[in-house]
Amino acid sequence: MKVKKLLALILAACMVLTVVAGCGDTTNQPSNSGDDSGANNDGEVNDDGGEVVEPTYVDKYAEMSHAEASEALYDAVLGGFYEYYQLAKDPSISTSEKFALSAIAEAKLLEQGVLLPSTANGGNYAISRVIPRTVTTTYWGTDTYRYHNALIIDGDPLTAAERTELTALWNELRGTGTYEQAAKDWAAAKGYTLTDTYTLGYVSDPVTWDAQNTYLAPDHEAIVNTVDGLLEYNCENVQVPALATSYEVSEDGLTYTFHIREGVNWVNQQGVIIEPLTADSFVAGFQHLLDAQGGTEYLVDGIVKNATEYMEGTCGFEEVGCVAVDDYTLVYTLENPTSYFITMLSYNCFQPLSRSFFLAQGGAFGLDAYAEASASESYTYGLTPENIAYCGPYLVTSYTASNSIVFDANPEYWNKDNINIKKITWRFIDGQNPTESYDLMMEGVFAGAGLGTQATQKAKEDGMFDTYAYVSSLDASSFPIFLNVYRKQYENFNDATIAVSELSENDRNKSNLAMQNQHFRLAICFALDRGAYNATTTGDELKYNSLVNSYSPGDFVYLSEEVTVDINGTATTFPAGTYYGQIMQAQLDADGYPITVWNPEANDGIGGSVGYDGWYNPDEAKAQLELAIEELSASDGMIIDAEHPVYLDLPYYDINETSSNRANALKQSIEASLEGKVIINLVKTGGSNALNWYNAAYYPATGDQMNFHLSDASGWSPDYGDPFTYLDTMLPQGGGMAKNLGLF
Repeated sequence: MKVKKLLALILAACMVLTVVAGCGDTTNQPSNSGDDSGANNDGEVNDDGGEVVEPTYVDKYAEMSHAEASEALYDAVLGGFYEYYQLAKDPSISTSEKFALSAIAEAKLLEQGVLLPSTANGGNYAISRVIPRTVTTTYWGTDTYRYHNALIIDGDPLTAAERTELTALWNELRGTGTYEQAAKDWAAAKGYTLTDTYTLGYVSDPVTWDAQNTYLAPDHEAIVNTVDGLLEYNCENVQVPALATSYEVSEDGLTYTFHIREGVNWVNQQGVIIEPLTADSFVAGFQHLLDAQGGTEYLVDGIVKNATEYMEGTCGFEEVGCVAVDDYTLVYTLENPTSYFITMLSYNCFQPLSRSFFLAQGGAFGLDAYAEASASESYTYGLTPENIAYCGPYLVTSYTASNSIVFDANPEYWNKDNINIKKITWRFIDGQNPTESYDLMMEGVFAGAGLGTQATQKAKEDGMFDTYAYVSSLDASSFPIFLNVYRKQYENFNDATIAVSELSENDRNKSNLAMQNQHFRLAICFALDRGAYNATTTGDELKYNSLVNSYSPGDFVYLSEEVTVDINGTATTFPAGTYYGQIMQAQLDADGYPITVWNPEANDGIGGSVGYDGWYNPDEAKAQLELAIEELSASDGMIIDAEHPVYLDLPYYDINETSSNRANALKQSIEASLEGKVIINLVKTGGSNALNWYNAAYYPATGDQMNFHLSDASGWSPDYGDPFTYLDTMLPQGGGMAKNLGLF
């Protein structure tokens, strides 16, 4: 079991708009295997009453392997979260009970201050020619990056009033299957023509084109346009047939039988037919997923029958619950009934693979056979767009790294007559010019653009803002600020000359000891004025719009039935209709943490977890820091004051004005709130694009490669419709975001 899809922080001010688009509660210090001081001398005052001598701090885990240290720290810091997570995984409980226990688990996670919820995508000003809601806005999976049915105006952007009109039309027609045609009719009645090309910006190149062997969003966002899945979410957010024409679920909820569409072909990059797509293509894709273990196999671990056992080498693939009964009948067998299984099908772990093409590219099936083959120079599958087979709406006809990616319509696509966009062009944006996307939109190159502070000002000067600007919708992504509790890397893992920390060894050990203290971490979290931090991207008017206060959205799920759970020894009943965030809030309140993750007044009185700052509390930040100082002084002889601060490194994309402003806002807020007892070192990453920044805090594969104390470089968006899609990322060993804590 490994990790899953990870989002790079998109520099929203620079980017084009695609389409709206546990530990016990008081655990602070880990055990020290016999050494409970953590320092080899106490702080002293010179005989003349002068300067205090800083102690020499030591790494409590220096004699352990990183895996052993990670296990000890995870148990100390996130043991309480993990305990409730395991309770929520009990297959014998109802879905609503699972949601309630998951919410309690997330409350325990937030209480530890290992991540500070920050922002979601959207909530900024934008101008666009894309007709709203013509690409799915489903929260989970990768269908939001399928653009084949987008509708784009050829000419001036849509006015804000027109967007409001179209959104109202979508709300009226949602679920009827008629919105796309109604939007076309609306455009025709307005005298608009539609274009069949779509150009948008991107900031990070795909690392691989192997759909089953990656968890990175930049990979998925490209690959999803080259391959179809069994089902697909349409623009009305309804799952409709794609490569499966229909399916049935057994009465016990364990068997899903899919009927595969006949007449679909695999083609190469030139559009030449390779072989028919059959049920076996999904079996081949599933085995490759389990063989490669590239990050998303965790999704089926414990879900699909014997998937775990196969990856552990204790059974053969013939015992795994993914079987082609005949050429066009595919059956998945589950370990337990899984209410959200069908929502997982729009993610890469259930995508097909051309067996013959994979083998021709040096691939092999079977754990050992694949390991040997993939290490060979003759293995080329997924290296470039030429080294994959296609069954989706587009072929990648041109790719130049850090420049452009061109997708042209696949002439053999089974649904080629019903796609609206014939060519998609991704144009690389390096982030150096904060108005580049806006400028390209104005030139008619880009279909739309998000407006950061600089672009907003320019749009106002151009006379475009009042008529065309609108506030983009939020998605369910979450870009936290991560706090590294065991930093081992002090320069980029792939280049020791980049993002080099200037901290001494003693300051490094001091910072690690401090970050392993719950009160210290919470002091950091409460110290940041997230509104001021976010305003550097969105402008002051919208600074709260995209602020999120929890990891999972508070309204992501709700109880379908009344549930009674234990809240700190008290049986607490939540009625049907209770939102996930309300249960999180109940646990936080019971534990005495002044964190607001559910505001009943938000969202026009409906309640919600976004659009306000439920964390910023300078008085609480100071109080938490004093508790940390008291504990760290007693346990480690640590001195923390304005003359002996704790130094924390934050790498940032220094050549981008927005990133620089955001980093400085974070530094100023935390240092002011904590009265100079914590100093944020802004570490430049340089380069001609964001790659060095991503290499500091996004691309590292393991926790000990993470080159930061604080980072805002990555985030998460859901893979399926259950809170586990967020909580799973914080699991030991397999949690894709736990590495951002310096663990595993």
